[in-house]
Amino acid sequence: MKEQTDTRILVLFNTEQGGTYKLAQAIATGIEKLEGTKAILKQVPRIKGLENESKMPFANIPYAHISDLTAYDGIAFGSAVHFGNMSADMRYFLDQSVAIWTARKLEGIPATVFMSAGSGAGREAAILSFWNTLAIHGMTLVPTGIMGSGEIDKSIPQGNTSFGTTSLAGAPGSPRPSSGELQLATLQGYALAKAAKGQQLLKNSMNTKLPESDHIEAQLRKLGITLPDAPKPVGNYKPYKVSGKLVFINQIALKQGKIEYAGKIEEEVTEEQAKMATRQTLLNILAVLKEAAGGNLDHVKQAVQLTGYFYTPAGYAKHAMLMNEASDLLGSIFKEKGLHTRATIGASSLPMNSPVEIQAVFELE
Repeated sequence: MKEQTDTRILVLFNTEQGGTYKLAQAIATGIEKLEGTKAILKQVPRIKGLENESKMPFANIPYAHISDLTAYDGIAFGSAVHFGNMSADMRYFLDQSVAIWTARKLEGIPATVFMSAGSGAGREAAILSFWNTLAIHGMTLVPTGIMGSGEIDKSIPQGNTSFGTTSLAGAPGSPRPSSGELQLATLQGYALAKAAKGQQLLKNSMNTKLPESDHIEAQLRKLGITLPDAPKPVGNYKPYKVSGKLVFINQIALKQGKIEYAGKIEEEVTEEQAKMATRQTLLNILAVLKEAAGGNLDHVKQAVQLTGYFYTPAGYAKHAMLMNEASDLLGSIFKEKGLHTRATIGASSLPMNSPVEIQAVFELE
């Protein structure tokens, strides 16, 4: 039972010489000082591998996948300072989080930043620059303030900032990170753990008080999803048809009256854009489904079938990968009730130049 209630925090770092890794270890130590929290260390994948990486002390730390960002209750990000910014490896990794951002999956998740700077130049600017990305994701930023500044050894240069711990990797006077910098990192990890634990307890408390008749709406709020207005018919047809207890719905990637990412996939539309259009199409289906269910999605017994049509060139073979965006979203909202059978089909054209059209069948209670 304890394992289910643990607060799990990702310590995600990028290092070359090992200085940032040592800070990451101290961050993890601080995290686990709070009872019921667990730190998991992972590295950002490298654009170019290190020649001697197998001999480095961090060689056995696993590389992260972009999906790891959504699997934890808090995240500590660590990087070397490169020209007043994060490293290229960290930047490239975070640039892959567009779909996570549009799905608002990191909103409210506590985050903190620690860095290692050779000369110390630009370290505060680098942390603030790093914060920009996390703020765009809606994450809750955890700074260090003046914690630990009263006890730190002031006879040597130290990497203490008000925004996050840094190590002055090239400064003389002691091995780096210094014992003072490591202590600041430990305090920073503990502060992040408290924020993550509090956020988790609040979330759990809110979930236990949800009305029995509001499960799906609550899940939508939890996922940060607001359903659009149900699209209106543009021809002589109905937006849905109920036969017995089955509801039949067809939708394309309309958003506020316009097609989201119009055009042929891999020619005018990237696969990432096609995934976002697929997500929008599924949201349109759910908006119509809500109307069919009398305004209450809890009246939906189960999803039965999804059929996805994708505007693709001849020979395209990744339709199922695109359709996963709809299936995964349906599953995250309806859980077991969202499991369905599925077909994916390539099309030479679709209405209004939409990259995707989805036919859906649901069963009502």
